[in-house]
Amino acid sequence: MTISASSKPLVLSILLEGESYGYAIIQRVRDLSDEEITWTDGMLYPVLHRLEQERLIESDWRDSPEGRKRKYYNITNNGRKALRDEKRKWLSVHNTLSRLWQIRPASA
Repeated sequence: MTISASSKPLVLSILLEGESYGYAIIQRVRDLSDEEITWTDGMLYPVLHRLEQERLIESDWRDSPEGRKRKYYNITNNGRKALRDEKRKWLSVHNTLSRLWQIRPASA
């Protein structure tokens, strides 16, 4: 499952835990979702580039333990503010859907 609308808050939330790089972000999403959400490089990197352009994250190249260059991403203060806003919006949607589904459970 890929959920493009969730990519921004997911990436920002992961980076709130600490700096990370592309492959590790993909693995973290997969682990957190019990493998329900599976992203590819082709899905993640455009999101990372967009978040950088919006100045919500920043990056720098470093050598990995294996000796290859790896791009590490960090959340910025603007990213923290954007994440608070994203969280408020997602919780509002979640609460609204929960109320609807309590009234009319979704059919399988």
